[in-house]
Amino acid sequence: MSAGDEDLPHYLRKRIEKNRLKAVALKNTKLVCHPYFKGDVSSVNKTTITVGNTKFKDTGGGFLLEEHENEPEESEYPLVQAEAPIIEPDRPECVECAKPFATSWLFEQFDCRCCDECKEQEKYKFITKTEAKTKYLLQDCDFDKREPPLKCIKRKNPHNVRWGEMKLYLEIQVEARAIEIWGTEEKIEEEKERREEKKVQAKMKKHNKQLKELRMNMRSSLYDKSSGRSHSHEFGPESYNEQEDTYTRCCTTCPYEETFEKI
Repeated sequence: MSAGDEDLPHYLRKRIEKNRLKAVALKNTKLVCHPYFKGDVSSVNKTTITVGNTKFKDTGGGFLLEEHENEPEESEYPLVQAEAPIIEPDRPECVECAKPFATSWLFEQFDCRCCDECKEQEKYKFITKTEAKTKYLLQDCDFDKREPPLKCIKRKNPHNVRWGEMKLYLEIQVEARAIEIWGTEEKIEEEKERREEKKVQAKMKKHNKQLKELRMNMRSSLYDKSSGRSHSHEFGPESYNEQEDTYTRCCTTCPYEETFEKI
């Protein structure tokens, strides 16, 4: 202890001495002799301890590892992590052939238990999102929000590469989701027919409205050809025809009769 340390308080001198003893003990652990060598350690660095003519590497795990001069470096033999072995009972079985498989493209992409040999069947075809919404009456939330979300693969649009990527779904999974929502295939067809009938009625209503407007425009201007001059008709009371949904009125000053529809 130096002379300057005598002026320090007692608790500080005690802490310094305690830290010094820790440092000495740590140094002594680095200078452990080889259990089969009865002499002293000749040289020590941070990772290697030389005992006589033998070098030992301090692994930091409580033991020394003997080094050999001709031993290749670790980088010459890179470690390759082997894949986990596939245990036979854990292999999924194909829903078509009932055979267990180790790998399957449909199983990896869509969680569909179908082996690569059976995936070429017609039932395992793909469908775009737009077509699926039209054919199975689904909404966007039925694909992504409803649990579990339907898996898909993305491909470039074959019609135009500058358009966004299209999503392809497995049709059997889309059909199963539609049945989950609507109940049965018959209810899906009934809903499609109801919507189609509603579209037809809307088109007919629009067509009739346009036809009535056209008739009104054609009958809005009247001209008396017999006299060569315009004639202002004076119409009497109107009569209604329920079968044709039309109204008829006659001019009181000439034989002109007018049939029209009201909008």
